[in-house]
Amino acid sequence: MISNVSKEYGKTLISENPKDLVIGLAGNPNTGKSTLFNYLTGLRQHTGNWPGKTVSNAKGYFDYKNSSYLLVDLPGTYSLFINSQEEEIARDFICFENPEMTIVVLDGTNIERNLNLALQVMEITNNVILCINLVDEAEKKGIHIDIEKLEEILQVPVVSTVARDGKGVDKLLEIIHKISEGQLNPKPKKVIYNEEIEEVISKIEKLLGPYLENKYNSRWVALRLLDGDLSMKEEIKKIISNNKSLEVLREVEELTQSHKEVNYSIVSNIYEEAEKIAKQVVSIDKENSRHWDKKLDDILTSKVTGYPIMILLLGLIFWITIIGANYPSELLAKILFRFEDTLSSFMYSINSPDWLYGILILGVYRTLAWVISVMLPPMAIFFPMFTLLEDLGYLPRIAFNLDHLFNKAGTQGKQALTMSMGFGCNAAGVIACRIIDSPREKLIAILTNNFVPCNGRFPLIIVVSTIFIGSLFNEKYSSLIAALSVLAMVLIGVGITLIISKFLSSTFLKGIPSTFTLELPPYRRPQVRKVIVRSIFDRTLFVLGKAVMVAIPAGAVTWIFANVTVDGTSILNICANFLNPFGKLLGLDGFIIMAFLLGLPANEIVLPVLIMSYMSKGALLDLENIDALRSLLLNNGWTFVTGLNFMLFSLLHFPCGTTLLTIKEETGSYKWSIFAFLLTSVVAILVTFLINLIVTILI
Repeated sequence: MISNVSKEYGKTLISENPKDLVIGLAGNPNTGKSTLFNYLTGLRQHTGNWPGKTVSNAKGYFDYKNSSYLLVDLPGTYSLFINSQEEEIARDFICFENPEMTIVVLDGTNIERNLNLALQVMEITNNVILCINLVDEAEKKGIHIDIEKLEEILQVPVVSTVARDGKGVDKLLEIIHKISEGQLNPKPKKVIYNEEIEEVISKIEKLLGPYLENKYNSRWVALRLLDGDLSMKEEIKKIISNNKSLEVLREVEELTQSHKEVNYSIVSNIYEEAEKIAKQVVSIDKENSRHWDKKLDDILTSKVTGYPIMILLLGLIFWITIIGANYPSELLAKILFRFEDTLSSFMYSINSPDWLYGILILGVYRTLAWVISVMLPPMAIFFPMFTLLEDLGYLPRIAFNLDHLFNKAGTQGKQALTMSMGFGCNAAGVIACRIIDSPREKLIAILTNNFVPCNGRFPLIIVVSTIFIGSLFNEKYSSLIAALSVLAMVLIGVGITLIISKFLSSTFLKGIPSTFTLELPPYRRPQVRKVIVRSIFDRTLFVLGKAVMVAIPAGAVTWIFANVTVDGTSILNICANFLNPFGKLLGLDGFIIMAFLLGLPANEIVLPVLIMSYMSKGALLDLENIDALRSLLLNNGWTFVTGLNFMLFSLLHFPCGTTLLTIKEETGSYKWSIFAFLLTSVVAILVTFLINLIVTILI
């Protein structure tokens, strides 16, 4: 069992148990680092945020030969030069936390690029293990790595692995054990810089040595100060100022200022060293090399074929979700609503007051039953398929395709990835914006993430598209047409995202779009079992759990609104009648607007609240089938325009309560949550108003 008690040091968390040997796990993104972490730690994991940061950390335990180890999965980074929170956190952990050892995971298909990070880690600490992962992918490409020669050059243990299958992990564990027992003492090769750099490094080390003692690597500190690392500079200022040695601080400042130009030489030396080593240990058998992945990339990232394939794949996923979710959703609803009879009998047996029965059963339970039956089946289908695309390595290709469009909008392609996460849950999409380094572009991505439909809004769009669009065509093609209309809504959402991103980058959040490195990982055989487990537990049940938590109070409040009356009229009806003129301007009505307002805690309850309002009942009701719902909506004045604008309003309207709270947590201010609420509301109102105005003029 993992202890939740931990000690904060600097910017990281260390285990409370002094017997745990701490290991840092570092590596570039897409090297299989997290796969290795999951393999070693299994279920003994804990995830949270780094103190004072918005970057997730993961730590887990594993045992080997009677020793207990705490493995810290550091954020994926290409270097330890401070350009992002991820790089700062990885550097600070290795430099200041002094872990017993650090495992650097390298991608076997691209040793040269990955060696840059490995050489930087080896500058900080001696106890380094290089783990060459994805060697199976390297072999498929005809890439051969001389492990023994690499060990000889770098003077650190090197092990080749296929982490997803556990190959080579036993050897890695044995090396970890030998280092922890003192049987193996790596003395890694250090990068030798030119004479000028080495001389100034030596001078800074002599000045700082007495103050840093043996706690920190003085050579690495000197290199980072020469590189212009501001956070390192502030850290050293604190240490020296505490000792009241201002003269030393001044001398160090003079040295770094007089050698500012060497920072480029430091970086280039490391890259040149990595290139030289890679040439010595890597050979490529061009005859056996397989280039099918490059050919596939030429198709999937082409300006001609990339977008159509992307749209077709998304449309296929929606079609399968619509077709597959209908029957299990209906079956689940029947089961849950039948169980209501049992609960009702229990409430009657204990002589429960009518108001308590109304709130708990007719309000809370029926809301939960509707949310679960409508939300669970499509999520259980959509998330595994979406995770499958992620596991295959296709999502980075989507970001690559959309990078040009987002750059034109004043942001960057990483926003495409965060937008994709919003399909499951907008709150998750907001959290995913942490991968964007630029604070300005991260904020734009957070504020616009709501314009793609989350799983709470998908059911609304799917149901209404089936009634008002799919039903207009032959029954044989109705599901296909409904899926295409849902796809159209998604494309509209993407378009609105780009337009509003451009608006924000030109007004409230002006700035120059940043550049970023987006690595296209190799295509990998999906691990179907792990995909299903991860998508069900990490996404489906996680999102459903959050929806249930907000739906419970929402159900109670809705029942109260529908049953508390003023002069014989319920509060719900009074509010809806007040909002009706405004709703009519948008091609909707007051009950629809009221349903969306009451649906603030959870979008899933919008439709049941609307049904309850139209049927003039004081409880959420379950309709027998979609035909009954169609009749109810038509009898209450719905037209094709009402259905279309309902879908658009569902797509564009304000974020749910969970997402608004997440925005506050990620930005550190309620100001941006309020801004997001107002921005999305204005967009939804303008779009639906214009659609209704155009139709009114034409008709």
